[in-house]
Amino acid sequence: MSESSPHASDRGKPLPAGSADKPAVAAPASVLLVPYPKIVFLYPTFLLAIIAALVMTFAGGLQDGQNKPGQFISILFLGLLAVNLVILSFDFPRTTSLTLFFFAVAVLMACILLFKFNPELLPVVHRVLAAFHPLANATFYWSVAGILGAIFCAVLIVVRFDYWEVRPNELLHHHGFLSNLERLSAPSLRMEKEINDVFEYMLLQSGRLIIQTSDDRRAIVLDNVPFIRKKEEAVTRMLGALQVQVRPDDGK
Repeated sequence: MSESSPHASDRGKPLPAGSADKPAVAAPASVLLVPYPKIVFLYPTFLLAIIAALVMTFAGGLQDGQNKPGQFISILFLGLLAVNLVILSFDFPRTTSLTLFFFAVAVLMACILLFKFNPELLPVVHRVLAAFHPLANATFYWSVAGILGAIFCAVLIVVRFDYWEVRPNELLHHHGFLSNLERLSAPSLRMEKEINDVFEYMLLQSGRLIIQTSDDRRAIVLDNVPFIRKKEEAVTRMLGALQVQVRPDDGK
């Protein structure tokens, strides 16, 4: 006596989500690669300037020259600005160098705040730091935030007219205010990823992409591409899917 399969009635039905015959993540139709200038890494200073401006605006008494909280905010702002400028000026290719830099900055900031506001610990050091009493008002912080904010808005506008788009069969370069377009072949595209600065990767997960196409001998180098790992994975999925774009016949 033959027994029917318990799943015989399921034949012909679509496979459930997550089955082996269906990819876990669909390949994107295109991937945008947008390189940004290094000024975008100053966004921590921009955010702290806004916070400091709000505090100085709504908290009374902080603009007094003898007020310790006001001086603390100013010293903290100067410290973060210095760290941001170091990020723009130097590369930190290894985690060890990053750890040493953070340690040195933390020790320096702690010593300045400790000996400045506690004269009984080391009177000699306190006298040296006595002349160092930075204090900025709310107008200063609003001005810094406004300048950086205007630059960031200009960057967002400019990058809309200069970016790359990877498709399954071609690589497109959109550039110029008149929407100029350059097409390159993409089926044999080769891409290399470089993360040369640990700081920049921590801030925006950015890095460098080096693209080599089959019909162009020069390498295309894109610096400061945010979320570079996700971009690389998306391009790999798209090119690995071997998608074929079929364009409808327009009758020409």
